[in-house]
Amino acid sequence: MEKSYERLIMGNKKFALEKRFDDPEYFKKLSLGQRPEYLWIGCSDSRVPANEITSTKSGEIFVHRNIANIVVHTDLNLLSVVEYAVNVLGVSHIIVCGHYGCGGVRAAMSNNDNGLVDIWLRNIKEVYHKYHNELEAISDLDKRADLLTEFNVIEQVRNLAKTTTVQKAWLSRKLHIHGWVYGMNNGLIKELNALHDETEDLPPIFRYSVQK
Repeated sequence: MEKSYERLIMGNKKFALEKRFDDPEYFKKLSLGQRPEYLWIGCSDSRVPANEITSTKSGEIFVHRNIANIVVHTDLNLLSVVEYAVNVLGVSHIIVCGHYGCGGVRAAMSNNDNGLVDIWLRNIKEVYHKYHNELEAISDLDKRADLLTEFNVIEQVRNLAKTTTVQKAWLSRKLHIHGWVYGMNNGLIKELNALHDETEDLPPIFRYSVQK
């Protein structure tokens, strides 16, 4: 009887054979290094694979994922990814992509005790608190969650703009930050009005005196 994980190994062999059939040099070229144009900060949800939903190939998107696509100034993992993507890989675009139907967002909207993850989801509760009036005006919980998903993405874009890594990059080149939301029900990405190109959009306290 085939174990469930063995399906993944067989799938890998099929993948490797198909790639070599299409291009005998595929893996040799891939092994020479990466130069992606995009950094993707997305949710860990298994239904939102960055390459698949954007029809991009291996090597085109540098990916970081966590629960509910959150950018936190104390998350050294994420900040290290951003620094490497911006300063070493030289990405031109950072995309924060949330998705409707996000379990993390729904959990943050409740007062339930979810265990350790509540510490992480506290960040979304802060977003809820900031936009409390707009959110509480919506009686339909699904629609309220959709709007909170959008607000969360917008806030994470702003958090990226507050980092010294991004602000240093803006001194010498174009680096665009985008806020997107993926629709699980239709497979389409919605672009939000959450793009930052310069520190003028930030409150003065978050503008660092950075040098190139």
